[in-house]
Amino acid sequence: MSKKLRKPVKKEKDFSEKIIKILAQNANKAFNYKQIAAILEKDDTKSRNEIIRDLKILASSKKIIETEPGKYLVKAISQDYYEGTIDMTGRKTAYFICPDFEEDVFIPTNNLNRALDKDKVKVYVYNRRKGRRPEGEVIEVVERAKTDFVGVIDIQKNFAFVSTANPKMYTDIFIPKDKLGEAEQGDVVLVHIEDWPKRADSPFGTVVKVLGKPGEHDTEIHAILAEYGLPAEFPVEVEVYAQKIDTSITEEEINKRRDMRDTLTFTIDPKDAKDFDDALSFKKLDNGNYEIGIHIADVSHYLQEGTILDDEAYQRATSVYLVDRVVPMLPEVLSNFACSLRPQEEKYTFSAIFEISEKAQVVNQWFGRTVIYSDQRFAYEEAQYIIETKDNTIPAETSITGTSYKVLDEIVAATLKMQDLAQILRRNRMNNGAISFDKVEVKFNLDQEGEPEGVYFKVSKDANHLIEEFMLLANRKVAEYVGKQKKTFIYRIHDEPNEDKLIAMQTVIAKFGYKIDFRNKGDISKSLNALMVEVNGKKEQNLIDTLAIRTMSKAKYSTDNIGHYGLAFDYYSHFTSPIRRYPDVMVHRLLQFYLDGGKSVDEETYETKCLHSSTMEGLASNAERDSIKYMQVKYMQNHNDQEFLGVISGVTEWGIFVEIIENKCEGMVRIREIKDDYYTFDEKQYALVGATTKSLLQLGDEIYVKVKNADLVKKQLDFNFIRRNE
Repeated sequence: MSKKLRKPVKKEKDFSEKIIKILAQNANKAFNYKQIAAILEKDDTKSRNEIIRDLKILASSKKIIETEPGKYLVKAISQDYYEGTIDMTGRKTAYFICPDFEEDVFIPTNNLNRALDKDKVKVYVYNRRKGRRPEGEVIEVVERAKTDFVGVIDIQKNFAFVSTANPKMYTDIFIPKDKLGEAEQGDVVLVHIEDWPKRADSPFGTVVKVLGKPGEHDTEIHAILAEYGLPAEFPVEVEVYAQKIDTSITEEEINKRRDMRDTLTFTIDPKDAKDFDDALSFKKLDNGNYEIGIHIADVSHYLQEGTILDDEAYQRATSVYLVDRVVPMLPEVLSNFACSLRPQEEKYTFSAIFEISEKAQVVNQWFGRTVIYSDQRFAYEEAQYIIETKDNTIPAETSITGTSYKVLDEIVAATLKMQDLAQILRRNRMNNGAISFDKVEVKFNLDQEGEPEGVYFKVSKDANHLIEEFMLLANRKVAEYVGKQKKTFIYRIHDEPNEDKLIAMQTVIAKFGYKIDFRNKGDISKSLNALMVEVNGKKEQNLIDTLAIRTMSKAKYSTDNIGHYGLAFDYYSHFTSPIRRYPDVMVHRLLQFYLDGGKSVDEETYETKCLHSSTMEGLASNAERDSIKYMQVKYMQNHNDQEFLGVISGVTEWGIFVEIIENKCEGMVRIREIKDDYYTFDEKQYALVGATTKSLLQLGDEIYVKVKNADLVKKQLDFNFIRRNE
């Protein structure tokens, strides 16, 4: 007898998560089952009974509270609710970053509930069972990380949409017809999100500013600044205020300062520099020691607290060095003139003056306000020529003036002696565990229209290290002087490297035959230094330099001194660049206040200022990086018929990243574009593996590529794979 086929039993629906979401979004309001059923649009008896059942289960498990018979409220504090930050992926999903979790919580697309990248959010976390990755749902956007976005506008008959090039921005922005401003079809615009109605697919915005047409040079540079909320120019009232400042050098002010005008003083800076922050003075003492002065522009003399100029400088917090221009922290009248330590001009400075022995030991120190006279301005190349040749005649090809000239013998002698002392300081630092990152900087030769004509690499040499060591000395000794008094101060801190990132880096560099020693803190730094020396000049240098830097914690400003790991200093601050960094201005003010006998200032106030300065520094760094990427794409756009030799710098399931050896431009070869075999991604080997030949394309391999597509708006390069370098 054949068995009767049973009808499949319908699984009861579980409304728990939806109930919690409704209650959490209305945290101060109690709901009964009828109200919840109405919100969920369930009017059948079965669903209503299931909602009643789930409400009772949630109440008995103490996830919600029954405030009165049949009325329910979400618990004010629940172990399943957390506050943290959204980190979007490029695939419309996100991770929830919260210190309460060892691993990040996955947020599927349909659980984002209008949260955007870096927003501060409240999240309900479920799937907290062992062995399962936690998942969550955004219950509330507590605070938007940003509300201004840059994108291209597409204007329809009665409305418009703005789409951004940022892969982490997963939605277009809806612009009503009356909020278009002066935007025209296809313009690059800055828009402000005003609202995101609950039932709307996209946020509603208004056009704040038209930046220009896509691909135009000025448009793209201004778009980079606008994307990070960085200003392109000063407000008129700030410029007017700066112009009215008395920048004259007066006898009255000189009499309040230590007069260093008769001491041999000179500056060493990049050849294209306009703002000279720092100068060095040199004097041999009768006891055989040396008096070396590190003289820093006295910006705080002109930049008075409580003025619109100071407010503007604080908001900016830093100058922004884009590929073709500088967006200064201070108006030009100060940055390039009054504060800039230009040759053959008297200037007010804030100085750290040291008596140093032949063995580069600090015997005495003095901090305070000074007046100096710079005898000579050098470019790094000119100082390097003196160090290498010990010759006092700078040849025309090295000279910043383009003509040969003689340098005073006493300046040559001072440069060479300071070079000897700087080498000892550097050697001592390295022996104490400092890490040397001399990463190659990509620079462009630009024509008068800002078009890239060529690429060159900026490498630090002895002249750079000479300046660096004395600036580090001043920064360290200033921080030490205040720090040992246990008074509130602004430190530049740097935590130890992230061990997980070091292990991941080890996996990659092992492909090239390198390794890191993990036994202790000292071994890691020695091992990283040895690695930097070993890879110097090799094809994988830039890749490994970049990986090493990424393993490091980010340096930041704080009143809580934990030391500086990378420099191996217990005390460190930023004292030496007040023209371009606001924390240095605050350090000058605090140092003078404490020299005058002032009591410790409020720590919380200055910690807030530190956080703001670190945030602005990060935004400026992102803008600088984007401007370099933009110029690299622009440069490669003009060389799309040329074959380039590159090194594989990254491998993913979509393809390989390739860095061109001769110019460091990076782009992607998509896996489907590699035609000599069918390739799949092997995660363990960090390689693409050919199905037929079993041949590998892996990190460090050299291949020839051609430009397939250069997207200026997205700042992305796509390459065609030509052949291996065999």
